[in-house]
Amino acid sequence: MIGWYVHHHGWGHVTRMRAISRHLDEDVTVFSSLPAPEALDDGLTWVHLPFDADPVVDADGATRDARELGDVTARGALHWAPIGHPGHQERLAIIAAWIARNPVSVFVVDVSVELTAFVRLLGVPTVVFAQPGERTDRPHALGYDLADRIVAPWAPGVIEAAQLTERGDRVRHVGAISRHEGRDRRTAPDDGERRALFLGRTLETTALEATIDLLTAQGWTVETAGARDDDRIDDVWPLLCRATVVVSAAGQNSVADLAAAGARAVVLPQDRPFGEQEHTGRALQAGGYASTASADSTASEVAQLVEHAASSTPDWTGWGVDGASARAASAITEAAS
Repeated sequence: MIGWYVHHHGWGHVTRMRAISRHLDEDVTVFSSLPAPEALDDGLTWVHLPFDADPVVDADGATRDARELGDVTARGALHWAPIGHPGHQERLAIIAAWIARNPVSVFVVDVSVELTAFVRLLGVPTVVFAQPGERTDRPHALGYDLADRIVAPWAPGVIEAAQLTERGDRVRHVGAISRHEGRDRRTAPDDGERRALFLGRTLETTALEATIDLLTAQGWTVETAGARDDDRIDDVWPLLCRATVVVSAAGQNSVADLAAAGARAVVLPQDRPFGEQEHTGRALQAGGYASTASADSTASEVAQLVEHAASSTPDWTGWGVDGASARAASAITEAAS
């Protein structure tokens, strides 16, 4: 049996888990503070964890932020371990009890240094996912040192990651993992209509609307998926395939989906911890995969980039999507006891 921790920020970690788990022969139990998806594949069990960062109510009724309880980083050795937080303690107890009751072959952590250390101390082999960015701090080093396998979800040489170099014997560069891998890559319809798709949160609301107005005035048909509060779409694949140009952030899953679709793209890296998306954006620009610009670009600048991207012919082969999910599953199996 495989355990899998899914971080609660966004839905990208869930998407990645579901893409990989389909290639695993063992049942998977997922632990996350996220609610369980409406439909889970066979062999997946979801265990909901309490939050570990919400305010705590003291005995006297006063509400205190988790950071007020003490040093949450243990003098910089960890990223997040709040002192005396009931949710933090309970989530670790739930995982420990599950490990004690079940024959766990390996535990996948995506992502948490603290969970990596905790599970390894319980005597279970661990697999962690690497992320782009400057991750040379002490907590990241601890997590990478403890991991039996480190899955880098990008192709070899695509993204610079100095923190992985000295741990190369345990690193597996598997390529970008997309839930759409293997689906029919239909091209945009040959009807002369130019379609721009804004995928996810790329621009703040005012800039987004101004860009859409400008593109519309220039003859573009504009669609959005997750770019506003009310436009979430469960299956964006048809939109990706019919778009002439896709405007996206530089999150790992978003870029993997662009690669799976072979999309012409404008990528606007967002401000994320450790410069994650900035690193990805530089790799995209250097490899000629997409045009990139700052997330605070003006409507005119973004519209100009869309026009430029429309005449591009990107070759996403080097981003390594084909077979990535299976390669990640193989890396997990390698580490199993």
